[in-house]
Amino acid sequence: MNILTLENVSKGFSEKNLFENISIGIDDSDKIGLVGVNGIGKTTFLKIVSGQLLPDSGKVVKNNNLRIQFLSQSPSFDEDISVIDNILQGDNPIIKTIRDYEAVAEQFNKNPIDVRIQAKFIELTSKMDALDTWNIEAQAKSILNKLGITETDKKISELSGGQRKRVALAEVLIQPSDLLIMDEPTNHIDLETINWLEEYLVQRKGALLLVTHDRYFLNRVVNRIVEIDKGKLYSYDGNFEYFLEKKTKREELNTAMEEKRRRLYINELAWIRRGAKARTTKQKARIQRFEEIKDAKVNIIKEQLEIPVAYRRLGKKVIEINSISKSFGGKVIIKDFSTIINPDDRIGIVGPNGTGKTTLLNLIAGIIIPDKGTISIGETVKIAYYRQENTDLNPSIRAVDYIRETAEYVEMEDGRTMSAARMLEQFLFDDTQRYSFIKNLSGGEKKRLLLAKVLMEKPNVLLLDEPTNDLDIQTLEVLEEYLNYFKGVVLISSHDRYFLEKTTDRILAIKGNGNLEFYTSVENYIKNISTNSQKVAAQKQAKSISKPTKKKSGKSKSMTLNSPTTNTGATSKTASKIKFTYNETREFSVIEDEIEKLENELKKLTEEMQQNWADHIKIKNLAEKHAMLQKELSEKMERWVYLNEKAEQIKSQKEK
Repeated sequence: MNILTLENVSKGFSEKNLFENISIGIDDSDKIGLVGVNGIGKTTFLKIVSGQLLPDSGKVVKNNNLRIQFLSQSPSFDEDISVIDNILQGDNPIIKTIRDYEAVAEQFNKNPIDVRIQAKFIELTSKMDALDTWNIEAQAKSILNKLGITETDKKISELSGGQRKRVALAEVLIQPSDLLIMDEPTNHIDLETINWLEEYLVQRKGALLLVTHDRYFLNRVVNRIVEIDKGKLYSYDGNFEYFLEKKTKREELNTAMEEKRRRLYINELAWIRRGAKARTTKQKARIQRFEEIKDAKVNIIKEQLEIPVAYRRLGKKVIEINSISKSFGGKVIIKDFSTIINPDDRIGIVGPNGTGKTTLLNLIAGIIIPDKGTISIGETVKIAYYRQENTDLNPSIRAVDYIRETAEYVEMEDGRTMSAARMLEQFLFDDTQRYSFIKNLSGGEKKRLLLAKVLMEKPNVLLLDEPTNDLDIQTLEVLEEYLNYFKGVVLISSHDRYFLEKTTDRILAIKGNGNLEFYTSVENYIKNISTNSQKVAAQKQAKSISKPTKKKSGKSKSMTLNSPTTNTGATSKTASKIKFTYNETREFSVIEDEIEKLENELKKLTEEMQQNWADHIKIKNLAEKHAMLQKELSEKMERWVYLNEKAEQIKSQKEK
């Protein structure tokens, strides 16, 4: 069912026209990925759909009572109130009831004998029942836990950038909506959170419209791609792989059309040059036809990197890290870490936010020094460092002049030279953008500019700290192509799985508490964190099962974010002997084989999905089966942990 339509919408800023007379409809089952180069108007499009911006012309038609939630790249908060108060803001009746209930529940905790508070608590409990909000409240609690938001009483002003992004995510996911709009939701969040968000959005009911550079995310989550290209919209029913296939065919068709137009143009041009006079009707018509052919040119320039890469010789010794440790304010970031980085190394650095990825790069770059241990750099090493936060962008100079501050020309390996303007061209800056003032560039265009400047330094060791944040997919393809030709060492901190798989050979995971560990691939690292997460969740569940509790009075289904304190009762005086039931004994004997069987089935199913990605009906059925098997595997894993813990307790009991 259609829920929103754009009809002949146009929008521009100053002299830049973003799109003109575009039309599109959004259905309630659509999960749309919006793609296009930075500065093309993706965020503007999202804001027009959400109602935050009005079009210059045309109209946006929405269903009555359509609920829209919007996740901005730079979310705004009320800095002086708590996390939970920010999350539960809004006029939605359900959210307002939960907010009121949470406030009264907190009062009830502090003063349970106050008759007035008791009455209000009972009233709101009844209202929660009437609106059937208990499931939403439980879901809110689950989302907060999954996003690692545990200190909900903290003020927003006390949070880091990564924590604020998680709070913003929680807010839009918790608020009920018919259309969820997300602008770069995967920026600044770690791989584990991205995996969870993928699963959540795949299962979520309702329409979705998002912008992301994460190609794996697009492939798994969306069922439709909409591309903005030179002011026009192109829609493709399918995931990102399907889009790439169909876009290639579209470009091939455009190329064929342009070649035909070019041949006609040459013939007509020759006729015009022979001195045709516009005397007869026939001659006038032919001259008019020439003008039409000339104006009908199709832009088929494919924006790809085709440059020989600048490079300086690198000796055998590159970087030797010897037993380094680093702490900040008593928090251990790196503990007794040693490794040798060789001339052909391409290493991806991963780990949860705040564990120390940037710290490691800063240590290697010499920006900070280790508390103990040494880092030895080879004599031939020339390091270039692309940093997340770069403050040397002077808004009052032109883009090309910013690059010229590093070098006017750089010599390529084959002896040719490349100018600063040519380097910008390779990073998708057209004639206008190259000579634009930096203050007029979009956020993504500034990131591209910083990358181009780093590469003009002619390094043989590249340190890239989150280079994929705020970059569009086309620019990522350019950077991937550059790194493919680059012959030096590359160390990349990133959460972008696709980018890491294309540009690195091994993964260094920073796991917290100073621990670092190498993996052979991103896939192996993700499997490791997924398995550990399942085990931790299962252990928590197993422990909660074994704890004897007394039944609460009142409503048992209440799962509040700030639950009233209750007396759990006393444990039994005599601990009963732990033993397996008959069914548990049978279950324990076969559960590992069942887990292995499920894992093999999932692997085969994944391979089948990869082989049939173009068959959308089959893919839908396979995806549903995959989700069902994944859920079954998670349940089996939880039971496996519980039964193993119980087996250990039985063994320990026998040894006493």
